[in-house]
Amino acid sequence: MPTSPAAQNVLLVHGIWNARHWLAPFALRLRREGLAPELFGYASILAGAETGAERLVEHLRRKPTAWLVGHSLGGLVILEALRRAPDLPVERVVCLGSPLNGSGVAAALGDRPGLSWALGRSRDLLVRGCAPWDGRAEVGVVAGGHARGVGGLFTRMDGPSDGTVAVSETRLPGIADHCVVPASHTGLVLSAEAARRAARFLRHGRFAG
Repeated sequence: MPTSPAAQNVLLVHGIWNARHWLAPFALRLRREGLAPELFGYASILAGAETGAERLVEHLRRKPTAWLVGHSLGGLVILEALRRAPDLPVERVVCLGSPLNGSGVAAALGDRPGLSWALGRSRDLLVRGCAPWDGRAEVGVVAGGHARGVGGLFTRMDGPSDGTVAVSETRLPGIADHCVVPASHTGLVLSAEAARRAARFLRHGRFAG
């Protein structure tokens, strides 16, 4: 896929319970990789992921950006936005620890009286995940392999995980590439290796090489 002349600009989309500044450490690491990141915010609890996707579409219509990075729920918000507006000139997307196949932890939380409120209006998208990817943008996923998180308190997590999201939940059919780095779910935002892998995929469409 050809690379846009403005592709050095990267828009970062945060996950649930976070705000724009949450991805500031990752933005700093991408700057060190020679990219020009910007932060996008939405109300993940009160407004929800669906509204976040609508706002992202509006933002990208005003300010087209070829490269996007989403952490956790942010990855689902990005793919939902591109599903709704397939004409957007987005070339490549990196999802960091995003449960693209649906989150078992979110499903367990949603089934517990008194705890489902914690997912707000993002619950449905987190639980169901995304359809197999067939959009024109190339999608790469960086999953975490250090199981340090609270996910195990709510549900059994089989196989490798980042403590919140199982690696298997990140392997959406149709994505272009996938890799696992030694980081927890939160640690992906701080990981130098995750940033290097993300920058490589954005530039070349693959994590290796």
